[in-house]
Amino acid sequence: MRTAEELRYLVLAAELEGRRQLARQLRPLGLTPSQAEVLRVLADHAPLSLNGLGSLLVCESGSSPSRLVDRVVAQGLVDRRPGPTDARAVELSLTAEGKRLAREVAKIEDRMYAAIDAISGPDVQVTVDFLRAFVDGSPVGQAFARRVALSDPPRRSTSRRSRTSSAR
Repeated sequence: MRTAEELRYLVLAAELEGRRQLARQLRPLGLTPSQAEVLRVLADHAPLSLNGLGSLLVCESGSSPSRLVDRVVAQGLVDRRPGPTDARAVELSLTAEGKRLAREVAKIEDRMYAAIDAISGPDVQVTVDFLRAFVDGSPVGQAFARRVALSDPPRRSTSRRSRTSSAR
């Protein structure tokens, strides 16, 4: 097997395994990984328009998250109101229950990140830099870059990423 092919399948396997583990931990909360991402983005950046939310979602990048938002609104986790300047636009924010679940999701994510940190070696930044370069310019890469740019505290950046981020 070529190294590139092995890498492709390992990235796919890692994504599927991470999603499976996250889904298992979210199940008691009644959430899917995509719904959990909506809650976490809104917890960090609300209020947001539907397009604003969509621009920060990695799970739904390049598409409108309207059906996903419809589901979390129906669950009573997200409040959808007319925009302050345009009644045709919507403004999304978390309900009290949505805020509670977002805090629970953050705890689950922190445990996952700790598990990843525990098995990560000193060269993990090389892998992160490669993956950033691989998705750079794609819709999912752009959504990821916007999320990183808004993160607090800012993540360590490479010179390549800094150049591409500042160009946007």
